[in-house]
Amino acid sequence: MDVEQFLGRLRSSRRYHGQLTHVEHLAAREGRFASPSQPLPDAVSRLLSAAGIDALYSHQAAALDAARAGRDWVVVSGTASGKTLCYNLPILEASVENPGARTLYLFPTKALAQDQRLGLERMLQSDPELMRQLAPGVFDGDTSPAQRRRIQAESQLVLSNPDMLHATILPQHPKWSRFFAELRYIVIDEVHMYRGILGAHVACVLRRLQRICRHYGAEPRFLAASATIANPAELTSQLIGRDVELIADDGSPRGEKWFALWDPSPLESDHDGVAQDDAVWLLKEAMEEGAQCLAFTRTRQSAELINRYVQQEFNDEGSPLARRMRAYRGGYLPEERRAIEAKLASGDIRGVAATNALELGVDIGSLDVALLVHYPGTIASAWQQAGRCGRRHDDSVAVLISGNDPIDQYLLRHPEYFFTQSPEHAVVDPENPYVLAKHLQAAAFELPLSEPDCDEFGATAQPIADALCDAEQFTMIDGHYYHGAGGQSPALRVSLRHMSDNTFSIVLRSPGMAPREPQPGELSPSIRGPRPRRNSAPIGHEVIANVDAISAPELVYPEAIYLHNGESFFVRELDLEGKVAYVERRDADYYTQAVLESSVKVNEERLRREPAARAELGFGDADVSWKTVAFKKIKFETRENIGFGSVDIPAQNLPTTALWLTPDKTVAAELKAEQLRPSEALCGLRNLAVVALPLVAMCDSRDISGVVDTKNFGRSTLILYDRYPGGLGYCEKGYACLENLLEICRLMVDECPCDDGCPSCVGLPNLRPAIHSDPDLTRGYPIPDKRATQRLLELLPLAAVGTGT
Repeated sequence: MDVEQFLGRLRSSRRYHGQLTHVEHLAAREGRFASPSQPLPDAVSRLLSAAGIDALYSHQAAALDAARAGRDWVVVSGTASGKTLCYNLPILEASVENPGARTLYLFPTKALAQDQRLGLERMLQSDPELMRQLAPGVFDGDTSPAQRRRIQAESQLVLSNPDMLHATILPQHPKWSRFFAELRYIVIDEVHMYRGILGAHVACVLRRLQRICRHYGAEPRFLAASATIANPAELTSQLIGRDVELIADDGSPRGEKWFALWDPSPLESDHDGVAQDDAVWLLKEAMEEGAQCLAFTRTRQSAELINRYVQQEFNDEGSPLARRMRAYRGGYLPEERRAIEAKLASGDIRGVAATNALELGVDIGSLDVALLVHYPGTIASAWQQAGRCGRRHDDSVAVLISGNDPIDQYLLRHPEYFFTQSPEHAVVDPENPYVLAKHLQAAAFELPLSEPDCDEFGATAQPIADALCDAEQFTMIDGHYYHGAGGQSPALRVSLRHMSDNTFSIVLRSPGMAPREPQPGELSPSIRGPRPRRNSAPIGHEVIANVDAISAPELVYPEAIYLHNGESFFVRELDLEGKVAYVERRDADYYTQAVLESSVKVNEERLRREPAARAELGFGDADVSWKTVAFKKIKFETRENIGFGSVDIPAQNLPTTALWLTPDKTVAAELKAEQLRPSEALCGLRNLAVVALPLVAMCDSRDISGVVDTKNFGRSTLILYDRYPGGLGYCEKGYACLENLLEICRLMVDECPCDDGCPSCVGLPNLRPAIHSDPDLTRGYPIPDKRATQRLLELLPLAAVGTGT
């Protein structure tokens, strides 16, 4: 497409009011080629020639030589840069030279595994004999029993995911004995996805995998591929427990690209409300220009709404393009998603509104325009999404449509930060005790654990194993830990992708079914006590979804509006003991947002910086309790606040890790002398820090939270904590990089054009007395003060938080 013509068309539109705040031009780049140290086998060279590949990019040749030398590696290069060939070349070479060699591919999603299988089959179709020998097969939850048996018996290239490896392959390793004995390579694709809680689980699964391989006499090499992050080698090393070589010299070519920053409402404050409207406008304009366009959204609901509005506008004009617009998100059946992917690749579909389900490397062809509807949370994800356009050297444009979040607004005011800043660090804690205890049980079920085995899982594994013995989960015999209980593998009780193993079922009541009357001693009808059956729907009811136990009180509290599949449901009852939320269909014109109250108790200090002139900083263990105390009603069409409600449910408790910052008495005295409240200054800093930390540690703002507290240290203290049992390393990274974190907060608040504070800087309070008549609902909510926050950051120069640990 002609990008400059497209941007000119937008600027000449009646709807244009200066929304384009910055356009970055990225010049085209020629490819750089290299030859491996030794030629490829003739059979592999013929496969490349048949695929139209005459030479290797420099990073592909380097990866081949590193694999030949027996080194583990991770390759980092741009989107559509040929990373797949980096690991497929040594695998194909090993298979030709040693016909018994096996390879296990691990992908984060089932869709990506299927896509890669098709790619392998396309490459192998010119050599039917090699195709029959390798017999690539996908082994996942959708694979039939007959296909599973065939893959176990015949496939030399098995494509799967960490979840299937964890719950099925490793617990049943005797069925895979030949495969493990001859396993030569393990591929970890999209390794940057394995951060946070998922990364902690996957690190333990990979240690279990290596232990099984050693049991069968194999020592496979790891070949990993990653999008651009700050620490790909460190992350991969933490995941597999050994050093890796970094291959980062990307030799692939790149087409000319434009990256625009778009302020949807430069003359208004309601960025979030207008961003979706502008996404509909830009997507429609791009499709009319003849471009193929993909709009990334942060929620499933937003993807469905954008799809609906674009189709509606085309239908109103009688345009056939209405039939060439689709939504794509999690929750669709695999067959439907693959059909959309195929139509995208063929060009039949011209526009898609999608969640980050399309962020990964599924082959969807060459797109012209990528719209990022709100900043996706990390610079790495933003570039990954933007890389979905111009994948095959064509000119392309990506547009980041900002929201009201401070990060979005910060990037609008600081485009140089976005375009020059290194991507974020990926954080993973392989020794998270909550995660490790579960995987040690799974490992002991697979094979008895020796003390050297425990060492492979980290320094904390031995004490955890001893604790499991004390809890009678393990039995110690001749220096080995044996899993004490028979029956099913403990792995079946552990989900890799949930922060809590306990889940609530969201159950749709049948029409006319009245709520159960409370029994003596039970809670109110909307909050139930024990049920005879757990996580199952009564006869005549239907389970429509699940939600993890930590999030349930924030999403399905009584009288909440739960949104699902384009429909709205009224939460009639929350059964905390039975872990069931009962909902009813309701065509509501509003949705609800929870108002939370939380407190933190610091238990044990792990790290402490030397007391500095103006503040103290620490990191350690903490217990967090929180509860939903109220909710706001937000009207769909106008997004206005139309009411409030009270919620009375028990508090939840979370043992985790936290960092804390305590300004000393002189800082508080100076603030008070200027008629500023320290609590309001820290409240504003808390709101800034919670949304700035994703720029320092790769996490989502929903993965962390914070409070302003006086109970722990006798003075107002800012406490940030990880919202996961045992912590995930996010606040530990914030502790280590606090100077950088505070500098970002200072720039955010100083450069926001508002006078007294707004959602784009220090934030607004959850509730203000002026908009609610019940003063009880405003207690405990200090109003963040912009000037107080600015002054606090001035009084806390970077040196004031110390440098020693």
